[in-house]
Amino acid sequence: MAMTGVLRPGIVQLRVLDMEAALKHYADHVGLDVVSRGEDGRVYLKAWDEFDRHSVVLREADHAGMDLFAFKVDSEASLDRFEKRIEDFGLAVDHVPAGQQPGVGRRLGVVIASGHRIELYHAIEPAEEHPEIHNPYIWRQAPHGMGAIRMDHGLLYGPNIEQVLAFFTGALDFQLTEKVDTPDGLLGIWMSCSNKAHDIAFVKHAEPGKFHHLAFYLEDWNAVGHAADLMIRHDVPIDIGPTRHGITRGQTIYFFDPSGNRNEVFAGSYHFYPDEPVRCWDHTEIGRGIFYYQKVLNDRFLTVVT
Repeated sequence: MAMTGVLRPGIVQLRVLDMEAALKHYADHVGLDVVSRGEDGRVYLKAWDEFDRHSVVLREADHAGMDLFAFKVDSEASLDRFEKRIEDFGLAVDHVPAGQQPGVGRRLGVVIASGHRIELYHAIEPAEEHPEIHNPYIWRQAPHGMGAIRMDHGLLYGPNIEQVLAFFTGALDFQLTEKVDTPDGLLGIWMSCSNKAHDIAFVKHAEPGKFHHLAFYLEDWNAVGHAADLMIRHDVPIDIGPTRHGITRGQTIYFFDPSGNRNEVFAGSYHFYPDEPVRCWDHTEIGRGIFYYQKVLNDRFLTVVT
């Protein structure tokens, strides 16, 4: 599949309440590598199979949640093209200069109808410890903790998801892969800019700008089980799992960082191609759609957001 334009999720910035506790969680437990610390206190991390300098930024704040979710595009020309398309869509674009994050070029920012800040960028320095490219071993250094392979996707909660869908598909060329319908309209949307089942998802929620979870990709179901063992050993609060999704078919555990931000480790799923139909779920089957084995939603999954 030829991928152009928006390539993939690239950088997410999370707010945490205690940086040292957050680092123990994301570095020691999830298995990310600490790349650098900024003079402003932000910490930059990456997963072992990522080529770019960083993918996760932690910022200490007085309340948890997400500052921004950024996607990498294929060229500077595409960045200019998307700026015009976003403005033609009717949203204001702001500019973040190169170097505001170390090693990252200029970024475009937009606040979408759900209240979330979405950014686009192209230029980023390669990681010093990136996967080998000449006669490569599977990994350069043995993965640690849960062995997160990459920052994979996010689920965001907010209003106006019909407008959000129109923005991602109309301005950024994402495709809708799955949706949940109710008699009152859309409840949830899963969208892809690649051939993954989803790169970002949204669920309808009254409060704008809410963060539900950040997902890290693992190798397989055995790795998900290993992650569960680590969570029990280190008293990481588990929301639900190990289990499986009907929507996306992913194998999953949901859990919380020390600040209350929800994480997911995720494996499996299906490959999506642009000629495939949208998979549609009725709201009456949402329990099986989200938690395939349990067939019901737990209250935390619907109500706990940051």
